[in-house]
Amino acid sequence: MPIGADLIQDVDNCSPPEPGLSFWWLGQNGFILKLADQVVYVDPYLKPDERRRTPPLLKPEQITHADWVLCTHDHSDHLDPTAIPGIVGASPQCRFVAPRTARERMLSLEVPADRLVCLDDGDTHQADKLSITAVKSRHEFFDHVEGLGYPYLGYVVQAGGGALYHAGDGQVYEGLLTTLQRFSLDLAFLPINGRDAPRFRRNILGNMTFQEAVDLAGDLGVALAVPMHYDMFAHNAEDPQKFVDYLGAKYPAVRSWVGPPGERVDFSR
Repeated sequence: MPIGADLIQDVDNCSPPEPGLSFWWLGQNGFILKLADQVVYVDPYLKPDERRRTPPLLKPEQITHADWVLCTHDHSDHLDPTAIPGIVGASPQCRFVAPRTARERMLSLEVPADRLVCLDDGDTHQADKLSITAVKSRHEFFDHVEGLGYPYLGYVVQAGGGALYHAGDGQVYEGLLTTLQRFSLDLAFLPINGRDAPRFRRNILGNMTFQEAVDLAGDLGVALAVPMHYDMFAHNAEDPQKFVDYLGAKYPAVRSWVGPPGERVDFSR
């Protein structure tokens, strides 16, 4: 798998399909997206940690080409205090998107205020050729903060007539499907590690089960569904093949992708 400078070069040299996009999985919820001439990082978790089962593919200072970094919520494997300051310095053109509740946290990690976009549920930010809409997530609870909003978000990214949904961490809740159906989504990136009482008691907040993620992808009718958040830590893992098998059995028209980190995936509508 390409790592380091080889991965950066692959992204830089890539010409995504038109209409469509290319993406690279970084492990956990982390992705690089290339679409509409923009390089977008979502939840880049780059901190070295001996507990990781998927090692970091990049060092923050190698990321000189980022146009956007989207952080779904303020947990260290999603809003990484190692990655954010490094990308701030290495990619001076980059802008950062985070929940309103994480504004002070982002500022403390050296993100300049004029490069920071803070969103809440339903907010849309339009810039360049991208449109980014925040959708609240239920990460065991909504944990709404009065005056600031929802601390856990997913993002709908629209460009070139297409749309994708990155769920961040979260579960299916009443109204989520209706909200997402407004966007005619092509792709969905969905967590599948599930939840249970032993993990909750250890303060490990849960996500969709693989069955719930499959049903959401199927009900949305996306062309491609990509499971995530199953690989990083042994105590909070799931087998992605269960997602693939269930999706294939129940919604055969929806394709899935499971592959190694760093592999380029070209998606054409």
